[in-house]
Amino acid sequence: MFCDQCQESIHGTGCTARGVCGKDEMTAKLQDTLVYATVGLALAAGRQAGGVSREAGRRISESLFVTVTNTNFDDVAIVEEIKKTLAMRDRLNALLPAVPDHDAARWTGSSLDEFLAKAETVGVQSYSANEDLRSLKSLILYGLKGLAAYTDHAAVLGYDDDEVNAFYAKGLGALVEDLSLDELTALVLETGGTAVKAMALLDRANTSTYGNPEITKVNIGVGTKPGILISGHDLRDMEELLKQTEGTGVDVYTHCEMLPAHYYPAFRKYSHFVGNYGGSWWQQDREFESFNGPILMTTNCIVPVRESYRKRMFTTGMAGYPGLVHIPARKEGGSKDFSALVELAKTCQPPVEIETGEIVGGFAHNQVLALADKVVEAVKSGAIKRFVVMAGCDGRHASRKYYTGVAGALPDDTVILTAGCAKYRYNKLQLGDIGGIPRVLDAGQCNDSYSLAVIALKLKEVFGLDDINDLPISFDIAWYEQKAVTVLLALLYLGVKGIRLGPTLPEFLTPNVAAVLVEKFGIKPIDSVEGDVEAMMAGA
Repeated sequence: MFCDQCQESIHGTGCTARGVCGKDEMTAKLQDTLVYATVGLALAAGRQAGGVSREAGRRISESLFVTVTNTNFDDVAIVEEIKKTLAMRDRLNALLPAVPDHDAARWTGSSLDEFLAKAETVGVQSYSANEDLRSLKSLILYGLKGLAAYTDHAAVLGYDDDEVNAFYAKGLGALVEDLSLDELTALVLETGGTAVKAMALLDRANTSTYGNPEITKVNIGVGTKPGILISGHDLRDMEELLKQTEGTGVDVYTHCEMLPAHYYPAFRKYSHFVGNYGGSWWQQDREFESFNGPILMTTNCIVPVRESYRKRMFTTGMAGYPGLVHIPARKEGGSKDFSALVELAKTCQPPVEIETGEIVGGFAHNQVLALADKVVEAVKSGAIKRFVVMAGCDGRHASRKYYTGVAGALPDDTVILTAGCAKYRYNKLQLGDIGGIPRVLDAGQCNDSYSLAVIALKLKEVFGLDDINDLPISFDIAWYEQKAVTVLLALLYLGVKGIRLGPTLPEFLTPNVAAVLVEKFGIKPIDSVEGDVEAMMAGA
């Protein structure tokens, strides 16, 4: 195996025996094969007279989503995804006379041995003998993987975008094409442009279905009833779980990236929607133990499961883990059946309290723009000197304490804009407010980084500026997996420059590719807390 798609891969050079995430060689190889099968489907879908259909776009999204870090460790499930993807590819190719001369378009595996044999020749290291070309192709692929997660969430709510689907054929096809450095560099930026469309699509899907997020105080203590803990990103699963637990005597708590569900008006009406339990994804092995009740993982991020809570943990959607009960997909027009979780919860003790208090969130673009006059006045008066965007991912490395340090060291006249699980490094700090404006404005999940971009673009308009980089905004981004890569590419497409990126630069960026990003966009690695805070406050 070889995998370099996350920030924590071994020795900064890629995992080659077992992933830091917990996946073994078999799982890694099957995921490589699934990506290759998906390339073949994208080639077939792009050849169709009407372009990439919504059905094909949905299959591509699901297949790529399965391979995102910490999403699916279930080899049986991944094999089924490969078979479904190949079957759709072959149905589409059969509609046209000549299959293109691409192995990805013609190769047909039917057994586990064939899948594993193919994996030996189709991983990311096979994309090009030239390391710079391979680096750019990796950047495109990892951007597409994150994009696929966002489009899958939107599709679950009935929202699709034909332009996004069409780009799957172009972006994935590039992995097996002989393209130049300039062509691939342009395609990297086009991936970012498509990411903006995908995040806008998901924003529209979420807000149209559940209302615009509102400023909300979220309880982080516990009640006296048994509970179900839901993690991941899928808001439709959230909705159906709340409906099915209403009146059962079972409370519902969010974990990690499901925290922002509390900000949507549609969910706050449920009196048994009690609060948020715990912190970031990497702490789940301890927090799931003390929760006592059933846990539902709707998407990533899953860490290796401990025996102490294995029988209480369930997966659904694209998530999967060996030995866990998987809640099947909903039938057309129906809902998922979470009754097994409800019945199990009734036999469990209430959660053990691990903290008390409240955290405040709900500062997505609609809410912040409603406060625009107040924010603009604070900037004009000098009460707010600078905004610092600290969005992205959290992770296990001690180096991520840097972000807690930055949040604490920023002067009292700065406001932190955040989205994604990176917020757990500082969202429980008592940083106060500026004239009633909290110093940490949490827009929501990682896909809600779109909200931060909308806010910045609106402020540019309000202040009559020509360039987003003229705003008093600095970007100090943490990355871990592929959705963060997607967000980064979206910011680059929007013209944001001078982004600090950490804890380390992606290892799949060769020195030459990294140099291009530094020269063209001013991307820089994080440094010391003191040095970076001083530089950001000076606008550097």
